[in-house]
Amino acid sequence: MKLARRNEPNFPSFFDRFFNNELMDWDYNNFSSTNTSLPAVNVKETDDDFIIEVAAPGMEKNDFKVNFKNNVLTISSEKKNESEEKKDRYTRREFSYQSFQRSFTVAENAVLGEKISAKYNNGILKIILPKREEVKPQPEREIKIA
Repeated sequence: MKLARRNEPNFPSFFDRFFNNELMDWDYNNFSSTNTSLPAVNVKETDDDFIIEVAAPGMEKNDFKVNFKNNVLTISSEKKNESEEKKDRYTRREFSYQSFQRSFTVAENAVLGEKISAKYNNGILKIILPKREEVKPQPEREIKIA
């Protein structure tokens, strides 16, 4: 499936190349350590940024780790829940453990790695990857013929 943002098929946007050049390795870098599914992710492109939204309701911002190294953005989470109830002659102890990791490879020199930001609000982890000037859309300009 080809994602297109513009009508000029000869000039694909960085967003098109982000998906179509196998820049996301879904087979080896994305996993859940339990038999649960990975959280849903939306990737959005604006003129200035790439925005990744991860649906993760019921979590807290401290449950996440977001790293950017060697053009790979990695989002991971570990959450442990434990409870213990003691009554009369029995003890009931319950615990659960959830973890996942998602990785996205970004084209070299496409984003300002030092300016990536993240925030968690209302069950959505939002990561903003600011684009470098070189990959931002440039206005059309007319070239004078000499």
